[in-house]
Amino acid sequence: MQRMTRSGMEWLSAAADDPAECRQVWADDPRRPCALSTGRFFDVLSVDQRLGLEMFDRLRRNGMLFGPAVVDRRAQRVGFFLGSQGREVFTYYLERETSSPPSYRYLDHGCAIVVPGAIPLSEDRYQWLRAPTRRPEANPRRPVALATVLVASAELLARMDRFDEEYPTPYSAVVALPEETTTDAG
Repeated sequence: MQRMTRSGMEWLSAAADDPAECRQVWADDPRRPCALSTGRFFDVLSVDQRLGLEMFDRLRRNGMLFGPAVVDRRAQRVGFFLGSQGREVFTYYLERETSSPPSYRYLDHGCAIVVPGAIPLSEDRYQWLRAPTRRPEANPRRPVALATVLVASAELLARMDRFDEEYPTPYSAVVALPEETTTDAG
């Protein structure tokens, strides 16, 4: 679990209707979540939690560019922050990856997201997977990375689900082997 830095709080609170009030709320209770408008300073790609956690892990392990990421444990959603006005770029690269994209929500103008407080605890509903440490630098590769990893992660999870359905037990995997195949090492 991560915590926001002071610079991260300044950047994020700027998206609030009243930035000073948002900062005061976090000063009074650093665990308290806050609803922020999307579209002005950032957009958010929202996916179901299972897919989002797989995406987060792939992005992190492969050293790919991505900004803050948040999880809502009750709604079972993960949100990835992007630069504002990035819908067209994200959609363009997503359509290059697949003709049938996985389910997602793109939050921009007219939407809002609830973000964790500066110091959430492990039992809190809203938590940072990757907290903002400062204002993220604009980088055109960020939406490309998210589009690519969204498709790759969804495909991996679908294959894993098919595996579990096809081979629910070790015996079912052995039965599926062709007659000529030997499992003897000699």
